[in-house]
Amino acid sequence: MDQKTVKLFDSELKVMDILWKEGDVPAKHVAEVLTGELGWNKNTTYTLIKRCIKKGAIERFEPGFLCHALIPKEEVQEAETDELINKIYDGSVDKLFAALLSRKKLSAQQIERLRQMVTELE
Repeated sequence: MDQKTVKLFDSELKVMDILWKEGDVPAKHVAEVLTGELGWNKNTTYTLIKRCIKKGAIERFEPGFLCHALIPKEEVQEAETDELINKIYDGSVDKLFAALLSRKKLSAQQIERLRQMVTELE
């Protein structure tokens, strides 16, 4: 993320996910979706939107209190991945990769795709 990393909690990521999927939408729509999906109270969602605004992750504007994501999903994914690698795998990408590969049986096609990705990085 730009100069400093914006730390978003899981609940805030739920709000951001709606904006990343649907684009600019009214805060009321975000609240309705999260009420339907998670059973959240409308005020809970509005509080989370306000937190995201304060953190610089969302911009809210008129008409209709439209919410706009200021941070791309890819930046959040990158920051979260870096945090995971540093916190759990001592900064070692190969340890993370080994852990992921050992958890699931991969198809020949998936293995070939991974080989291609590694070759492209070399």
